[in-house]
Amino acid sequence: MTGQSNTVLVTGGAGYVGSHVSKALHDAGYLPVTYDNLSRGFRWAVKWGPFEHGALSDSGTLEKTLEMYTPIGVIHLAGYAYVGESVQHPEMYRVNNIGGSQALIDVLSKSKQAKIPIVFSSTCSIYGNYGVVPLNEKSPAQPMNPYAMGKLAVEAMLARNLESSGAPYMALRYFNASGADPMGDVGEAHDPETHLIPLALEVAAGLREEITVFGTNHETEDGSCVRDYVHVSDLAEAHVRALECLLAGDAPTVVNLANGKGYSVFDVINAVRRVTGKEVRVRHGSNRGGDPAILIGDARLAKTTLNWSPRYSDLDAQVDHAWAWFKSYRGLT
Repeated sequence: MTGQSNTVLVTGGAGYVGSHVSKALHDAGYLPVTYDNLSRGFRWAVKWGPFEHGALSDSGTLEKTLEMYTPIGVIHLAGYAYVGESVQHPEMYRVNNIGGSQALIDVLSKSKQAKIPIVFSSTCSIYGNYGVVPLNEKSPAQPMNPYAMGKLAVEAMLARNLESSGAPYMALRYFNASGADPMGDVGEAHDPETHLIPLALEVAAGLREEITVFGTNHETEDGSCVRDYVHVSDLAEAHVRALECLLAGDAPTVVNLANGKGYSVFDVINAVRRVTGKEVRVRHGSNRGGDPAILIGDARLAKTTLNWSPRYSDLDAQVDHAWAWFKSYRGLT
């Protein structure tokens, strides 16, 4: 592809998943244009295309960005993504995640790009604590926290936008993003960090005294929460395939991205011990509100419609990539 016919707008492209998506787009021959206000992303993570600083609520800047680059599609990842924070500050999540997404849709609907496809970063948290696993796209939505409720609300907004403007969309409900770019170009760097693997790596590196396991009395084999971990580079590739599927015509509107296998919190901590060769001290904490006991996904629809399957499904491989990035980013040997 050449010229502007290969341009894709990536909202939140300076974040963890967004930076990996941008690399995947670049590797597939697209020009990713990152649109990010850097409230939680990093300028150094924008390496594969232009950067435009702005919030989704800043309609003027967003309009100018669309006019300047005339993208053929949008990959929408911008938004806050901490479950616990959403429980503590639901209004903040409503304004930023739901309000920001509506602002994006409104600007798009009034522009020359009104009918371009939108790939939306959704979440498996939408399914809540539904007792049947693995979860597929027909499993009932039972969101247990404001973060998940917001994602479901945006999916509904995209469905209404499809009816009114004809803009196709695909909501990718992915399970726990993990790992880092195998080449070491980008990786996870949240502040504050709340994700299990990097927190356990901090303990292994001696930068944190211990890691807290929130809840050890869940109805799981070892009492800790069970999650389906998907390598972030695999997720990034799926976003590209989703966009291409939408550009080509008919496509499903909701697709799970999962490995189809669950690992407990203690399984992950043990994997960190194996990969790093270091001890990880654990402290038992109380259950967190809005935390489902088990989330495992069924990704057969992604395989059949997107021709997507995880390349890095092994937990130790995910931890190994995360550890290599962690040491490089933190300047450790």
